[in-house]
Amino acid sequence: MSLSVRLRHRFPDIALDVEFAVPDPGVTVLFGPSGAGKSSIIAAVAGLLRTDAARIEVGGTPLADTGSGLWLPPEKRRVGLVFQDARLFPHMSVETNLRYGLRRAPQGPIRLDTVVDLLGIRALLPRRPRTLSGGERQRVAIGRALLAQPRLLLMDEPLASLDASRKAEIMPYLTQLKTDLRLPVLYVTHAPDEVAQLADWVVLVESGRVVGHGPVSEIAARADLPFAQRDDAGALLLAEIAESDGRRALTRLVAGGASFWVPLLDGPIGTRHRIRIPAREIILATRAPEAISLHNVVPGRVRRIAPEGPRRSVLVEIGLPDGALLSRVTIDAIARLGLGEGAEVLALIKSTSIEVLPG
Repeated sequence: MSLSVRLRHRFPDIALDVEFAVPDPGVTVLFGPSGAGKSSIIAAVAGLLRTDAARIEVGGTPLADTGSGLWLPPEKRRVGLVFQDARLFPHMSVETNLRYGLRRAPQGPIRLDTVVDLLGIRALLPRRPRTLSGGERQRVAIGRALLAQPRLLLMDEPLASLDASRKAEIMPYLTQLKTDLRLPVLYVTHAPDEVAQLADWVVLVESGRVVGHGPVSEIAARADLPFAQRDDAGALLLAEIAESDGRRALTRLVAGGASFWVPLLDGPIGTRHRIRIPAREIILATRAPEAISLHNVVPGRVRRIAPEGPRRSVLVEIGLPDGALLSRVTIDAIARLGLGEGAEVLALIKSTSIEVLPG
């Protein structure tokens, strides 16, 4: 395990008691409502919040261990920090802001030209922060954090202050960042779209405690966890192009050990995509319909049925050979189909209901 965090701290209004460990590299998202304790976890890992008890380790190197009296100060931890507001030096050019990160860093593999090209900011180098858009400022802030040669990148709701168009502008750069530099990233958000596009692992935090953590595809399809209780709940799967049929204008993706037909995609066989299938778009059946317009009839087995009281509905978790789907149906539908845990079931999904996520 690359990143291991164990924290305990009592605030006046909340008791923080969290423990999780995730592998490297990749993006681990701390997800939960405002006030759950996510930013406090980031502050403790960065060394900005000295907690009552802590054991924090990155890549086998301890940053804090209150049991033995170890507490490295922030400047010794080699972590990069990106906040909601970019916090750039207003009197410096973009290039000087970036070089500030380099001056304070030990020798490392991340070069200025690499970061400039990766984040698409070469044209911005002579400009001052006040002349940049919100998305441009955040890209520069990310670049400065990377040039500090961090062993871990911490991002505390870096897109929260941006409107939808600026978020869409910066998201591809974040996706490319995790692919190219392969740094461990601890990322705070309460936006499901950011989880869907960026997360490799998810840590669900509520009222100062971890209520679930694991790979994003597993957490998104867990009917018993808070992430699935949202109106926009759905499964997230990592997929590859298996074939494309230009005549039918369809592409077949393989994900979770099953096949899914979607509208025709560009890209060769083996191209990887991330797909999202909303729970509200999956119809359940116990036998295949003979004539129907949809292309996807996916066999699975019921793993869990979780009632949703306020909605008067249930979430059905459907196990695939190497993944899971999530379907939201009525209580009556469960009774009519005679479904229970372990039952074989068919998930009926329109090709146009499967969201192929950008990046």
